[in-house]
Formats: sequence, C-alpha cells, structure tokens
Amino acid sequence: MRRGIAATALVATLSLAAAGCGGDGDSGDGGNGGKGGSGELSGTVTFWDTSNEAEKAFFEKTAEAFEKEHPKVDVRYVNVPFGEANGKFKNAAGGGGSGAPDVMRTEVAWVADFAKIGYLAPLDGTGAVEDKDDFLEQPWGSTQYDGKTYGVPQVTDTLALFYNKKLLKEAGVEVPESFADIKASAAKFEKDGVTPFYMRGDDPYWFLPFLYGEGGDMVDDEAKKITIDDGPGAGAFEAIRDLVDSGAATTDITDGWENMQKSFKDGKVAMMINGPWAIEDTLAGKEFKDEKDNLGVAAVPAGGKAQGAPQGGHNLSVYAGSKNLDASYAFVEYMSSAKVQKATTEELSLLPTRTSVYAEASVKDNQMVQFFKPAVDKAVQRPWIAEGNSLFEPIRVQLADVLTGKTKPRAAADKVGEEYAKLLKDGDWK
Repeated sequence: MRRGIAATALVATLSLAAAGCGGDGDSGDGGNGGKGGSGELSGTVTFWDTSNEAEKAFFEKTAEAFEKEHPKVDVRYVNVPFGEANGKFKNAAGGGGSGAPDVMRTEVAWVADFAKIGYLAPLDGTGAVEDKDDFLEQPWGSTQYDGKTYGVPQVTDTLALFYNKKLLKEAGVEVPESFADIKASAAKFEKDGVTPFYMRGDDPYWFLPFLYGEGGDMVDDEAKKITIDDGPGAGAFEAIRDLVDSGAATTDITDGWENMQKSFKDGKVAMMINGPWAIEDTLAGKEFKDEKDNLGVAAVPAGGKAQGAPQGGHNLSVYAGSKNLDASYAFVEYMSSAKVQKATTEELSLLPTRTSVYAEASVKDNQMVQFFKPAVDKAVQRPWIAEGNSLFEPIRVQLADVLTGKTKPRAAADKVGEEYAKLLKDGDWK
C-alpha cells in the first residue's frame, strides 16, 4: 500500500522508540544469533507462545531444549491466550516496551500490521532466516512487508471439514462435497437426534470458506479494490443463514470454539470446519479417543460457485526493542528448524513450513499431513497488508447480526464494505 509522509514518519518514530526499549529479557554479554555476531549466547529470551491447550506443553518443552544447547540463555516461556495476544503485544510494545516479549508466535495476518508500526525487528541477514529457500512459498509470503522479512514460518494450515465417520454411516450420508449437500442431509440425521453441522458464528475466519465458495474475497489487494460488498459477499451471508434456518446447522455467536468442539466430540453434531490445530483436542473427545480412525477429514464443502479455504498458520517474530537480539534470532532459528518442525508434526500433526521436512518418513506418512498438505497448497492467499487482520472485525459484527436476524445478508455485506473503506482510507483503494 502507498503510504503518505505522515505515516512514514510515524513508523520511523515508533521504530526508533522501540529500538531504545527492552523486552522482558536481560541483555546478554555476547551473541552469535545474527550474522557477524561473536561470542557465546547468554541472557534472557522471553517467548510469548499463542498455541492452544493441547499444544502448549510441547512448545514449552521445545523451548527448554534450546536452553540445553545454550546453557547461558534463560528462556522465559509464557503462554498467552491467542485471542488476547495481539492486543497485549501492542499495548506492551506501544507503552515503552515494558513487558513486551523478545520473541512472539504471531498469526500470519499480524506480521504486516506489527511491522508497519515499527514493533518488529527485520530478520534479513540474521541467523533467524538461515536456509530460507527451504520454506514453502505460501507461508513465506506472510512474513514479508515492504520488502523486508519480519517473521519466520513456524507452522502452516488451512481449514477442512472434520466429520464423524460413524454418524455419517449410521445416517446413510456420504461425505458432503458442498454446503448444499449438508443442508440436504438434515432429515437423515434427525432420527438420531444429531445436527449435521456446526457453523461457528463468532469467528469471522470461519466465514471465509463461504465467501470463497460464492466466488468472492474480502479485497483484491493488487487492484486496490474492496470486493466483499459485491454479490459473493451477500451470497456468503445468505448461505450461512440458510444452513441455520433449515436446521442443518447449529451455531453460537459467543464461545463458538468451546461449543463447537464439545458438540463434535460428544457426537451432537456430525461435522464441523476446523484446522490441524484442533486434531489433538478432537481426538481426546469421547467419540474418538477409543476410535481415532472415526475422525474423517475432507476438503471444505463448495459453495454455489467455487471451493476454497484460507491460508493460515503462525510465524515467529522478534520484537524490535528486544535487549537480546542475538539470542532471540538464534531462538527463532531453532524453533523453526527442520528438526523441531519434524518433532512438531510427530507430536501434534501440525504442518511444517519447510520443504525438506515433508521428505521425512514420519511426516510423509502422517495421515493428517497427507490430507492437509494438498489443501494448504491450494489454499486461498489472504491479503498480506497491514490492515489484513483488521478486516475480520467488521465481518464478525455483521455475521452475528445476520445470525440473530438483526440484519439482512445484502445489508450486512454493504456494511462490511463501508467499514473497509474507513480502514483502507490511507491509500488509493476503491
């Protein structure tokens, strides 16, 4: 996006302020995490991990393994709830740096946002981006902003259809290829008191397969055009409302994650849309813990015109105001290394971001990788713009209004478009 002089000056000011502020870590007395550095790594690296309950123990254990390789470095592991992490980081970094981490697990859409306001250290030329040609093209794209690298891909993902094989078999229902198929299956599940599908109504990320399914997108970042208020945007809201009104889907505009997971794990709903991060938690449910093969995964259903799921994932970024940059760079390199990514897949079935890791037998033979890797390869690229993460909030508000009957689908799409125009006013968007 084209930025004016005022915006550029603001970023420069923030960058200088960040550089003069420290994270929680004490400065080391030497380092070799950045190219050209020398001496043994030491000091403290505070790591904010945003992984979920089923994943955090593994990442904490992995962070401790880094300390064994670098005995003079103390890694302070902090698990920060994903929904709170963005705001907490901005508050800490923008408040002089007090309490900010040295390294943070950033959602792919956060990188450009944080980089634009000067809160992330550029990683080009540091040890953090060693073997960068080994990273898959899709996740690597999310680490770039204004020609520089501000993150290293840790895991990649997309959304898929999770289904209970036993419930589908008992109902005589084939794995649906479209949302229309799900709607048509409602009567077959009714005799068993099962709702076919859980539609997450509180998180706009789950709206995207419906938007892509109608042939649309949030914006066209190359043409600098807002597109969500075109026909496909209204069609996506309409498709969601129709699934719920028909009785084929249940939904909730609050606590969607907990309600969805419980409903699916307990066999109250037969299908849901979710990602690789949900596998371990799902398999712990009563419908799957003794029959892990009962969990099926398929491509997200198609809409009226297309089929598509968003590219997701997480990167590792370094705070620009860290007092221990060398150790932070080295920590990012370790946590994104092929060795760690291989172990991550073996333990959690999360998808690696390095090409070389997919050649490992334990990764190649992983059942979830076998499905999700082709899906990730075909995932729809989200707009890697600084405002990318902000584009979700207007959808969240309107999705709730549509599901509660407060707003009609066409009006909801128009309202989202109006909010986008306000968010994207810094530039020549149309």
